[in-house]
Amino acid sequence: MNAPTPYYVQAGPLVTRFNAFLGKLARHGISLAGSAELSVRGRTSGRMQRIPVNPHTYEGAEYLVSARGHSQWVRNMRVAGGGELRVGRKVRAFTVVEITDPAEKTAILRTYLEKWGWEVNQFFRGVDAKASDAEIRAIADDHPVFRIVPASS
Repeated sequence: MNAPTPYYVQAGPLVTRFNAFLGKLARHGISLAGSAELSVRGRTSGRMQRIPVNPHTYEGAEYLVSARGHSQWVRNMRVAGGGELRVGRKVRAFTVVEITDPAEKTAILRTYLEKWGWEVNQFFRGVDAKASDAEIRAIADDHPVFRIVPASS
């Protein structure tokens, strides 16, 4: 029996162009609502892949949440184990720890949806920040979460 295909919502051409624009803004030092440009090494090409992301702070730690699911940057991150976040000249190298604990992930996703829901709710299939813990846990496996660990200077 084949394993189910991991959840992923692919960006259309308009969103892809808009993301390229957001990435360009971040490279030039303009962050919209805390966004940054993520660079992560491609798992097959070896080239740095760039995409705008919304780093999320929860209980003093910073996280990356994949609203669209098991995207290319998520797959690359799992292989690379880290990357860089950029806003203008400020570049922060980091490694990651993927969050798998259901209780921890539920709390992070809830606060992520509180902050970023206006932008990402459509990818969470009707689950929003006001949903029960059980409802958030039910979709949690569809949305990878990584804790950012700053690289040593």
